[in-house]
Amino acid sequence: MISLSDLRKFKTDGRKFSCLTCYDASMAKAMEIAEVDTILIGDSLGMAIQGRDSTLPVTVEDMAYHTAAVRRGNQHAFIMTDLPFMSYATLNDALSSSKTVMQAGAQMVKMEGGAWLNETVTVLTRNGIPVCVHLGLTPQSVHVLGGYKLQARTREAADRLIADCKAVVEAGAALLLLECVPAQLGKEISELFPHVPVIGIGAGVDTDGQVLVVQDMLGLTFGRVAKFVRNFMKEQAGETAILDAFKAYHTAVLEGSFPAKEHTFQVEL
Repeated sequence: MISLSDLRKFKTDGRKFSCLTCYDASMAKAMEIAEVDTILIGDSLGMAIQGRDSTLPVTVEDMAYHTAAVRRGNQHAFIMTDLPFMSYATLNDALSSSKTVMQAGAQMVKMEGGAWLNETVTVLTRNGIPVCVHLGLTPQSVHVLGGYKLQARTREAADRLIADCKAVVEAGAALLLLECVPAQLGKEISELFPHVPVIGIGAGVDTDGQVLVVQDMLGLTFGRVAKFVRNFMKEQAGETAILDAFKAYHTAVLEGSFPAKEHTFQVEL
């Protein structure tokens, strides 16, 4: 089973790692066979599984249920679980929510935010709970951000994001996830922290790992598709197409052919 130490070693060795969202045991087993490195039980299940308009209605109980299902189906990948909207508003909330999903099978929790999370990150880490902090486009704050759009478009905004990254890493964050930021910024932040792996989604090819929502990369998203998505299912054929798509994604991340320029936001900062 892949551990946090393995992810750190991947970074040190310059070896990219793959991550996909997953919500059920059968998909988890397929990802195990495909040797996908990391699984995120994302609160994206609100839209992908529950048919909701956003991630906001998802509960801690939902996250624990799907985490347990994924863990039963996969004994290979490192498993992260999102703490959903308002489930870490206070330290007690964060501890309780984290306990629930860790006992369900998570190896790390993921929270959205910046420097304001410092105390929470420190307390969780002190209690044996590794933390990934999600920065850039943070879906739980979509109403504050004004929609799903590229973040850190200017040098000033990029520097603010870098400052947030530094703050949460100093507080103990073991992993960073950057969403929908310019490729140059993804590269800068990944190089800034030699011992903290950085996962990107719409953050360029130079982050240490890549994550996609599994329904997106299998072409099961209907309507508008984000720029940073690549449909790996479309490229495969035959009755093992889903498994082949997982393998193709894993290989593309490791060899650096995904994300390519057309999946990347090129902004001069």
